[in-house]
Formats: sequence, structure tokens, C-alpha cells
Amino acid sequence: MTTESAESKPSTPLTLPVLPLDDEVVLPGMVVPFDLSDADVRAAIEAAQAAARSSGSSKPQVLLVPRIDGTYAATGVLGTVEQVGRLSDGDPGALIRGRGRVRIGAGTTGPGAALWVEGLKVEETVPDPLPGALAELVKEYKALATSWLKKRGAWQVVDRVQQIEDVSALADNSGYSPFLSTQQKIALLETDDPAARLKLATEQLREHLAEQDVAESIAKDVQEGVDKQQREFLLRRQLDAVRKELREINGDSKDAAEESDDYRTRVEAADLPSSVREAALKEVDKLERSSDQSPEGSWIRTWLDTVLELPWNERTEDEYDIKGAQSILDAEHAGLQDVKERITEYLAVRKRRSDRGLGVVGGRRGGAVLALVGPPGVGKTSLGESVAHAMGRKFVRVALGGVRDEAEIRGHRRTYVGALPGRIVRAIKEAGSMNPVVLLDEIDKVGSDFRGDPAAALLEVLDPAQNHTFRDHYLEVELDLSDVVFLATANVTEAIPEALLDRMELVRLDGYTEDEKVVIARDHLLPRQLERAGLQTDEVALDESALRKLAGEYTREAGVRNLERAVARLLRKVAAQHELGDRELPFTVGENDLRGLIGRPHHVPESAQDPAERRTAVPGVATGLAVTGAGGDVLFVEASLADPETGAAGLTLTGQLGDVMKESAQIALSFLRSRGAELELPVADLKERGVHIHFPAGAVPKDGPSAGVTMTTALASLLSGRLVRTDVAMTGEVSLTGRVLPIGGVKQKLLAAHRAGITTVIIPKRNEADLDDVPEEILQKLDVHPVTDVRQVLELALTEAEVRIPAAA
Repeated sequence: MTTESAESKPSTPLTLPVLPLDDEVVLPGMVVPFDLSDADVRAAIEAAQAAARSSGSSKPQVLLVPRIDGTYAATGVLGTVEQVGRLSDGDPGALIRGRGRVRIGAGTTGPGAALWVEGLKVEETVPDPLPGALAELVKEYKALATSWLKKRGAWQVVDRVQQIEDVSALADNSGYSPFLSTQQKIALLETDDPAARLKLATEQLREHLAEQDVAESIAKDVQEGVDKQQREFLLRRQLDAVRKELREINGDSKDAAEESDDYRTRVEAADLPSSVREAALKEVDKLERSSDQSPEGSWIRTWLDTVLELPWNERTEDEYDIKGAQSILDAEHAGLQDVKERITEYLAVRKRRSDRGLGVVGGRRGGAVLALVGPPGVGKTSLGESVAHAMGRKFVRVALGGVRDEAEIRGHRRTYVGALPGRIVRAIKEAGSMNPVVLLDEIDKVGSDFRGDPAAALLEVLDPAQNHTFRDHYLEVELDLSDVVFLATANVTEAIPEALLDRMELVRLDGYTEDEKVVIARDHLLPRQLERAGLQTDEVALDESALRKLAGEYTREAGVRNLERAVARLLRKVAAQHELGDRELPFTVGENDLRGLIGRPHHVPESAQDPAERRTAVPGVATGLAVTGAGGDVLFVEASLADPETGAAGLTLTGQLGDVMKESAQIALSFLRSRGAELELPVADLKERGVHIHFPAGAVPKDGPSAGVTMTTALASLLSGRLVRTDVAMTGEVSLTGRVLPIGGVKQKLLAAHRAGITTVIIPKRNEADLDDVPEEILQKLDVHPVTDVRQVLELALTEAEVRIPAAA
């Protein structure tokens, strides 16, 4: 043996009969049985036997050549016929052993019917000892073959493979491998170099083991999934059996659990819009693919339950009895004519559109968005329920006070734990119809922080041009809100964002007159409080004079909340005295009984006080009118001049005044300094002495330009020594030239003047059109003077000079 690299070279020529192998390959060292019933096999064996007899050889020889699609391979295997006899099935056969490789040459002639060819036997040499790389390759092949054989359970073959030391024989041993294709075996057959052949066999075996590992891993996963499904199926069947037994014990024959689990049937049976149905069926597909242990399954079930519970196609029929609706509104609320007229107009338009087949235009229905703005206690919230009653619709109240999270309106994304739809969707679900009356209570109290601005989310909800395709973040399907009547309530419009206010129709509720309060107390508050106090209507009654005094002197407010509390307190006192035996029933409460039952009045009008005790009993005090969050109110302005020896010149303002009101005071002072001579006022005092203007109720912030004429009148009264009339109140902005400019809140201010016992009111001439909004009964009791100049105000407000005070002398 040589120590150089392995070599394979042809040797002595051979003439052999060919035994063709169709789609089969035999490698040297393999022992293969052949069926002699095959004509080609029999011809080759007989020819080999005849040649052996003539040559005196002990064993016949044949050439085993692979034949693929009629084409013979270039290399064959010299095979010796070891035995001829019967195969295991009884058919005649021969056992042939592969001896070595033969390069096939030209065809030749020979005995028998077989094909004879000439060939050269390939001599193979392997270095001894084996190089390190080849030795490692031998070790790797044996390890791979051993691993594969162990997986097949062929333990006896493992020892045989381990005992093979010849490199060529070890490589040719892979011919027994059933996983090799015919092409792979031909590649091994035609590779003459033993080392290269062993490397090729090793690569083929390694690839097969890798594929087998992948297949086994897949099969293992599949089997585990099947086992898990079988266990789950078995447990579910057991659970169903347990539920069935429990239902039989409880006498419940309905399979509620199966019915609730079959979401696909519920979705297909539900009356859903096409887009919503499509989205729901997609979620059902996800639910069927997800496992019970997956948290996504519970999220999908919650989402499907929410979608199925929404009244997608449920609507209540509007009651188009316009007169009946107006009667309901009048019966449940006194006054509030503006909002009643708006609802009546809405119903009338809806009726006409319905009669003419215009219910839906451009995908949008005829909803409404109204903003009811007014002081507390005027009935904004309860009015929403009355509107729903008049229209024959469902009513839902959504409290927005203090809401700071945008998701409260538009809903949370479903990826969050505990996600819920927004309050609008929950209101629709609670109402059970797609056209309820939704009251958005306290919309001016909505806040904002790092979680977003809920008022911005309301822009789409309250826009009639957009809300027919409203998308909640939780549902992620379009929800039609165009048929919903939205009523938003607020105390002041300044706290509502301008963009949101622009989307709503503003209806102002400026408060009740005293007559309206008496009617409300008699028809609504008294019966309700009698029931709460456990009294009958024939046991306790209140005179109209008592109710009027309660409204005028015991409570002074735009609404009726404090009036209701006063009535409740009065009835509780009567009930307690009856139980103690101090009062006999029935009892009628008169005007003179109020002081003994609930104490003295808290709000005595200026006109009812002694003239010497009135605030305007001294010069320098004027009565103004203002608007607050609680409605209109009376505002007193006091002015004084400092001693020239102790006080510094200049203007001092107190009473928590805003910048606008401070500027109004400067304007009033500047006007009197420049035009005081025309008014016959000692303007020198204004230049030499300090001026102090004070607004009582200093704890309450005040701002606005409408106190300009009041401050001018107070200063003019102080300088001239003329008192301001007790029965006069005024409002208006003043300019440097003495013009009286328009202001807002005329109706609320006139109602406040009436409540305070004022009989004469001075307003700007340009606000004269606002008197149309004031109730007629109030205008009949007030003497309203529209003015354009401060001189007119002074002529109306100041009395004739009776005494000159030293400060102004």
C-alpha cells in the first residue's frame, strides 16, 4: 500500500453478459436476489453459466448495469452468481453478490441471448494508515449510520457497520439505505475514489437525518396538538354531561350555555348592518382559531357580546301629535318657552319630512343638537326627560361633570385590559334604540389632562354632518348617531370650547319670574314634597301669598332648588309639630305663618326697608345689574373721596375686580374729569383727592364692562351730593365720550331687578331689541329706559339736590 492519496485505476479487460437493472442500483458488497422469471435476468444468468462451464470457472459472472429510462449507466458492478434455486415465494431465482466496479466499454458477442460487453475492472487503493481527515470522516459516517439504525431498531446491523474498516466497503454499504434515490445511488456507483464516495455517502446520510429530525419534530407537535384536542374534547363532553345533570336537577331544560357559546349562530341570526355583520364574523373566525387559554378569546367574546347587545336596527316611532307634545311640555314645565318652541318646531319638521318620504337624506337622519345654557335650578336636566316623553322616545342621561379622559367618550382600544366602549355607545345600549334623547349633563364641566381632551372627542358626536359615521375605539365599526336628539346642559358658555359650541344650537334658560316660581311651587314642588314628608294634599296647604313670599324673600335665585328646599323644610316642620301634638291637621300655611315656622326672611328688597337704612341713602352709592353663574343679580357700587390731607391722589379699587372692570372704573373717572364741568360737578376734587370705588361681597370675583354707567353714576352722586334713587338699577358700558354701549344678559338682569324689588331699569338703547325675550308680565312691572348717553342716566338716576356733603363742597 502507498501512503499517498487514494487512487482508482482500470485493470484487466473483461467480457461479461449484462444483467440490466431497471430503476435499481447494486453496489459492490451487496448480495441481491433476482427472479429468473424475468427474461433479461434469465438470459444473463444462462449466458454466464455457459461461459463459466467453457472456461472452467467456479462461479458464473455477470455485469449488473443500472438502466434508467432505457439508457445504461457508464459504470456497472461485477457480480458473481452465488446460488441458483428457489426464492422464498417458490419462484426460481438467483443470488448475486457485487464484487467491484467495472467501466463499460463496447458491446461484443457471446453465447446465449444476453447482451455482452467489454469492460475494465476498477482497482481501488486506500492509503494506510488513513489520514486524519479521512479517519474522522469514517468515524462520523459510522456515528451517523449508528444513529439512523438505532432509530429503526436494527441493533444487529449496528455491530456489522462498526466492524467495517475498509473505506470503500463502508461507503458502498450505504447502498442498502432505503431512503436513497436511484440518482443518489448512481452517483455513489460512478464515484471511483473511495474517500470521495464516503464523503458523498456521509452528506447523504446527514441530510436524511436532518430531514428525519424535522419530520419527527412536526409529528411530535401534531401528536401533542391532537392529544390536547382529545383531552379538551373529553373534558368538554364531561362538562356538558355535568351541566346536563345540573339542569335536570334544577328543572331547567334550556341549554343556555350551548346557546351563548355558539356565537356564529347568534351573529347570523342577529339583525345587524352588513358591515357590522362582516366584522363580527371575522371576530368569530378568530375566536374559533384561538384556544381557551388565550386571553384574546375572552376579549373577542366580550366584544361580540357588546356588538350583539347594541340595538343596531331598533328605533322608536316618534309621536307626531304636535299639540299633544306641547301639552306634555307645558304640564311638566312652567315657562321655558324658547326650548318648548324649539322642540315643537323639531317635531313639526320631522312630521313633514316623514310625510314626504325624506326620513333619510345622504345617509343622515334628522337628529338635533341643542345646548341648554342657564343658571342652576332652572330645570335643564329634567327638561331632557320631558322632551323624550313628548317625543315618545327613550331617555338616557350621560353625566360629563369632571370627565377628563378622552376614552370615556370614544372608548378604549381593545388591546387594553378591561377595555370598554365609550359613554355614548353605552348610552345607546342602555336606551335600547338608535334614536333616544341623550342628555349630556354639565358639558361645561368637562376637564382635560394628559389623557386627552373629552371635549375634542365630542366634536364628532355633536356634529350633524359627521355623527352618522361615528367610530368608537372599542367597537371599530361605524355607528349612526344622526337620529339621536342630543341635549347638552351648561351653566355658562364661556367654559365650552368655541368649536364645540359652534356645533350646537344654543337655547338660553335665563331663569323664572316670580309668577312662574309660584306656579312651579304650587303644581310641581308642593305635591312632590308632600309625598316625601308623608302628608296628604288635604292635610297641609300653602296659600299663594306664602309661596310668593317664599320665592321673593326667603329665596332669591334664578332657579327653584332653594325654593323647593324651603317648601320641604316648611312641610317637615309642620309634620314634626303634628307628631309632637303642637299642630292640628288639616292646616293651611299663610304668609304670616312663615316666620314662626322657618324663621325670618333672608332677602328683603331695598324697597321694603326703611329709607334711612337703604344702601342708597347716602350719596356715592348706585345700584347696578350683573350676570353670574347663578343667573342675574343686583350689584351695589360705593364711591368715596379721601381727605386731601391724609389720602394720596389716585384711584383705589377693591372687591376682587377683573381687568375689564378696572378699566371701566378708569374710563368713568376720566370721563368725569374731562366732562365734569358740563355736568356742574366739582371736578377739582377728583384731581386733588384720592378716589376709592368698592364693590361689596368682596369674596366674589367680578369682571365685565357692564358696570361702567353704575360707577359713573356713583361718582357723580358723590361729587354732586345728590342721592341715587332707590328704585333705579342700571347696566351698560360707558365710553370716554359718555356714550352708553350695549351689553349682554339683559333678560337675566331684568329678572334679577324684578326679584330685588326694583321698579326702574336703565339699559343701553342698542339693547332695546333684547326686551322681546323678557316675559311680558315682567315688562309690565318695570319701567325700562333705553339711553344712549351718560347724561340721560344721571338725569334719571339722581334725585334733586337736598344737601351738599362737605367732601364735595
